[in-house]
Formats: sequence, C-alpha cells, structure tokens
Amino acid sequence: MAKFKIKRGDSVKVIAGDDKGKVGKVLFVYPKTAQVVVEGCKMVKKAIKPTEENPKGGFINKEAPMSISNVKKEQ
Repeated sequence: MAKFKIKRGDSVKVIAGDDKGKVGKVLFVYPKTAQVVVEGCKMVKKAIKPTEENPKGGFINKEAPMSISNVKKEQ
C-alpha cells in the first residue's frame, strides 16, 4: 500500500482520459488499488433494482474510480 499526496477533499485536474482538462473534488481515495473518485468525472450509467423508494427501478449516473496517475493536484 503506497502513500499518496492526494487526499479526500482536494481539488484535482484530470490529465488523461476522456475527461482530460476537467477540474473536480476528490470524493474517495482507494490506496490499495491506487484509484480515486473525482466529482463529475468518469460518469457511468448504473442500473438499479426497484425498491420501496423507487418502485420502477431504472438507471442512475454515478462516478467510477480512475487511476491516481490520471490526476494532478491543483494549487
């Protein structure tokens, strides 16, 4: 498990991938897999089952983890 300079709540800029150039806040850091979840970046469509709150089910958009090497800390 490595130690990273990027922490939860930091403002980062995406330097590689489909969201290159976007700036967002770090929501989660996964040190074991060297991944971060950045607010508004790498959005995926996820199917959800019907529940009491949402009887129809359907789809939601949420952020997926990306490699920590694809982001850099903003000053």
